Amino acid sequence: MPAVITPRRFLAFAVLQSCLLLAASGMARAGERYALVVTGASGGPQYAEKYDEWRSSFVQLLQGPLGYAEANVLVLAEEELAGAQKATRENVRAAIADLRKRATKDDVVLVVLVGHGSGNDADDAKFNLVGPDLSASEWGELLKAMPGRLVFINGASGSAPFLQELSARNHVVITANDSAAQTFETVFPQFLLEAYRDNGADLDKNDRVSVFEAFAFISSRVREYFEQRSQLATEHGVLDDNGDGIGRLIDDEGADGLLARLTYLRADAPIADTGNPERTAMLRRRAELNTQLEELRARKHTMPLDDYERTLETLLLELARIDRALRSKS
Repeated sequence: MPAVITPRRFLAFAVLQSCLLLAASGMARAGERYALVVTGASGGPQYAEKYDEWRSSFVQLLQGPLGYAEANVLVLAEEELAGAQKATRENVRAAIADLRKRATKDDVVLVVLVGHGSGNDADDAKFNLVGPDLSASEWGELLKAMPGRLVFINGASGSAPFLQELSARNHVVITANDSAAQTFETVFPQFLLEAYRDNGADLDKNDRVSVFEAFAFISSRVREYFEQRSQLATEHGVLDDNGDGIGRLIDDEGADGLLARLTYLRADAPIADTGNPERTAMLRRRAELNTQLEELRARKHTMPLDDYERTLETLLLELARIDRALRSKS
């Protein structure tokens, strides 16, 4: 039997389009954004040049379009230079300790590794630094107490074992490989950069790229890279964000992906005090409802349709009421 469209439901869906546009400017997550970008030991000038170019471009992206404060972006490189310390295990530990002190429960902390990995199993998997390396389990220990939401992206070769070691509640973990045996040089990092430059990565057209959308974009571009060269793919990106340490390829069905869909590297500006307490309260409530709407849309495929539509109707009606009230008081 077709669903009965009540007057309230008709009104809710009549304002759906405008409210979804409002949601695009809502706050998906409040708080500061911090980042640690590490390019490790290159192993040769051909790799060093590529890593240097990628690192500087990504840092510029973070501090430019993605809106990170310069002081919130920590950079480690093979050679010490302006704005970057040497990528040693001691400096990694110090940088993470610094982030742990500064970040709060409402913040998002991004960690990106680019370079070479070593080890064919989880027991000895490492990311190659300058001097002694840190193992996957050591990275896991260092980051497990990080406040807020952690987005950990290991784009290096041999990165697969890091997924299980970094998996935890409120962690989004992405690795370039789905197997410890995949130890060839990766192309993952170049497409990570493109994901935040290419409008095609914004699948839901809300003018922002979620971490899940970036993962989907990278996975597609990596596949195309090998297909265009008629080569067998030597890397397959994996994402875990539900803390079970299993992860998913982009084409897999599974429990992973919800948190990544709700996580953005670019934060929207908080709602400022307008000087009118009533108006400020309405603007902040609208931002909260927009966040709830984005979360609901991300959960749609996991919910019964009636529950989804009922919750959607409630959110949209309140958004419509607030929008009318704001217009009447402008």
